[in-house]
Amino acid sequence: MSATEQENPIVAVEQKTVLFMDDELIAIRAEDGHVYVSIGHLADALNLDRQGQTQRIQRRPVLFDGFRRGSIETPGGAQLAAMLRVDLVPLWLAGINTGRINEDDRRQKLERYQREAAKVLWEAFQEGRLTADVEFDELLRQSSSEAVEAYRMLQAMVRIARNQILLESRIETQNTRLDQHEQRLEEVEAALGDPRRHITPDQASQLSQGVKAVAMQLSRQTGRNEYGGVYGELYRRFEITSYKLLPARRFPEAMDFLNQWYASLTGEAPF
Repeated sequence: MSATEQENPIVAVEQKTVLFMDDELIAIRAEDGHVYVSIGHLADALNLDRQGQTQRIQRRPVLFDGFRRGSIETPGGAQLAAMLRVDLVPLWLAGINTGRINEDDRRQKLERYQREAAKVLWEAFQEGRLTADVEFDELLRQSSSEAVEAYRMLQAMVRIARNQILLESRIETQNTRLDQHEQRLEEVEAALGDPRRHITPDQASQLSQGVKAVAMQLSRQTGRNEYGGVYGELYRRFEITSYKLLPARRFPEAMDFLNQWYASLTGEAPF
């Protein structure tokens, strides 16, 4: 990504507040289709220095590639925030050394963030899920009530709809490529059928040999040099001033004309 692209704030088409371990994390889906999370909210949740973490991300090229500024809605109004593409969150968190954290609770929290946070943030936009409640997940696994079954059915329908959208997108892309391929074929066919397109050098050589064959047979019968006469008849019939100017589309017709003339003079099969 260029520096200019990173300087231009991304535009959020959707924003969600995602609850994770009682922390409120702000995530957005941008116009480019990617999900980004507020670095400031992540840093606050983990008791890390906002500016220090932003600078650390900017120093690492692989993280900086997914670093953008974006406008988010807060209780105080719209604010420009440092954002990180959600798929890079685990890599960023992995760079934090949990061994240097003395408090057990804080270290365990960071380790759980490293394992689960990115997945929860991504799922918030893919399946409408806004919380990572362990008790809720356990209820889904153990219960078979009508409410649980209805929830499972709705989740399955969301996944099916998502897969259908992706499938339609791939089909649309393939159809676009087919349309482009057909357009190129039509352009080639149009070029081949262009009346301004002349025969190739190889076709011109075949035509010249045909003229010579007819002229030789005709000269034997008349005792005169008939080359100019054969060329003249060819030019008159096809309305050209040189055999090299014969339209490519009329090449088969010209060769057939010479073949029939040769056969009428010799009684032999055309050359």
